Amino acid sequence: MQENLEKTIRQLPLEPGVYKYFNQEGTIIYIGKAKELRKRVSSYFTNTKQHNRKTRKLVSEIDRIEFTVVNSEYDALLLENNLIKENQPKYNILLKDDKTYPYICVTNERFPRVFSTRNTKDRKHRYYGPYPSIRTMNTLLDLFQKLYKIRTCSYNLSKENVDKGKYQVCLEYHIKNCLGPCEGLQQEESYMEDVDQIVDILKGKLGNVKAYLKGKMEQAAATLAFEKAAEYKYRLELLETYQAKSLVTTPSVKELEVYGITTDDRFAYVSFIRIVDGCIVHTESVQLTKKMDESDEELLLFAILAFRDKYGSASRKIIANRPIPEESIPEVEFAIPQIGDMKKLVQLAIKNAFYYRKERETTRGEISQKKSQNQTLLQLKADLNLKELPVHIECFDNSNIQGTNPVAACVVFKDGKPSKKDYRHFNIKTVEGPNDFASMTEVVYRRYRRLQEEEQPLPQLIIIDGGKGQLSSAVKALKDLDLYGEIPIIGIAKRLEEIYFPEDPYPLHISKKSRALQLIQQLRDEAHRFGITFHRLKRSNSSLNSVLEEIEGIGPKTVQKLLTHFKSVEHIKNASEEELIKVVGKKRTEQIRTFFNEK
Repeated sequence: MQENLEKTIRQLPLEPGVYKYFNQEGTIIYIGKAKELRKRVSSYFTNTKQHNRKTRKLVSEIDRIEFTVVNSEYDALLLENNLIKENQPKYNILLKDDKTYPYICVTNERFPRVFSTRNTKDRKHRYYGPYPSIRTMNTLLDLFQKLYKIRTCSYNLSKENVDKGKYQVCLEYHIKNCLGPCEGLQQEESYMEDVDQIVDILKGKLGNVKAYLKGKMEQAAATLAFEKAAEYKYRLELLETYQAKSLVTTPSVKELEVYGITTDDRFAYVSFIRIVDGCIVHTESVQLTKKMDESDEELLLFAILAFRDKYGSASRKIIANRPIPEESIPEVEFAIPQIGDMKKLVQLAIKNAFYYRKERETTRGEISQKKSQNQTLLQLKADLNLKELPVHIECFDNSNIQGTNPVAACVVFKDGKPSKKDYRHFNIKTVEGPNDFASMTEVVYRRYRRLQEEEQPLPQLIIIDGGKGQLSSAVKALKDLDLYGEIPIIGIAKRLEEIYFPEDPYPLHISKKSRALQLIQQLRDEAHRFGITFHRLKRSNSSLNSVLEEIEGIGPKTVQKLLTHFKSVEHIKNASEEELIKVVGKKRTEQIRTFFNEK
């Protein structure tokens, strides 16, 4: 995976949204939705062997990722559908047809009808949805019919027509699915009360209906009508997962531009959402650099004009979270909404602007850090008169406290930062007793013989924690491997922070304020910390083993078994007889008990 893609993925939020993959030409090649953006996008770049051929081909072409955060998984589904239809990415075309999702229409007529439709062009009616799940929509329509007895006919039930007796009740009336408004058997006021309740449900006010279904389910269960109870439970679950209103599509809006802006001392971040025929067709975020302490209003106006030019937008309506200079865009209605869906759309734009700001700030921080690290490495190269930049540095330290359990440590820095996965511990194998010089020769030899055998890259600098003696021991190992002269090597003496070079009796003194010396000290201190940690662990294990091995009849394998199970000598000492017998048997349990009782 490319480094810039990895950074983008790390910065993705764990929120619902839509992601767009671009190729090197800047063309959108895939649009997808996600419940959690970071998890979904990262899945494309992990376990790639499990992907099918088409997905592997898609991943190989991804050059850049953009994303838009929305408020719910449902909104992500709708936005994905809208953007795919608008952009037709090549990897989506076979997966999506060109249909629009259906809506529920509440007609604007006397005794309104309620039905599903894909055509929302007639603006005199009210539309609710869209519904990616046809099953959910049909469940709602069926529920409305059972609860509220809404007519299904298309008669023109004007007062004049009803008074003339132009229509007669149909089968729906006789099977009690309708109350007969066509013959004046139901009053308009009563009918409209039912319609108002339906509209409340479509707006997401589901409390009364959920209580009704729950009551029916419990009533059916109480009478042992379990199939009926299961049906009500199924309807209740569908209703609970249903979300009536989407922030990313409003069919009553013909064309609209939405902007969200946030600023800091140096930059402004503007997120743009363009809606056409109730669907989001474009989303983008940009960063503007302040040149002369421009106001938020001026920066927003600049972004608006740039986006309108880029996308050829001529919308007569713009909404945002900040004002713009009056009459700056002729014949355009500008507003800062305070309530309702328009307010929520602006909040969505602001949320995306904040995420874009966070992404840019992280990127700038990484660039600044990398620049600083490069300057440090350049300084180190100059101070030590190295032929190449020491991108890969390794540092060695021996740990031999009170002459026991000699160990050594090697830490690795790459690009001026610790590469902890490359750290290595060494148990001293060929040296008897506390001999730091011989131990250093052993570990340096083992380290670079291993790298040679595995054909791994060698460092551009080796640092030895110690003065002339330690350095000479490490040099001997490099000579034995025919590597002396190929890898620069230095020693650092802690007392005066002097830098020693092989075969040079005089040390180099680097300024205490030098970032190059600070990096060398960081490597030395990290190697010391890493080695001491390992040494303490080994001494602790050795101490535990020595106590238990004093017990007659207890060997190393039994000691290991006891420590694995009980974790400490104290736990072994306090363990019950039954627990000990389970682990080591009755005979050894008696020996352990006798030993600790005598102690």
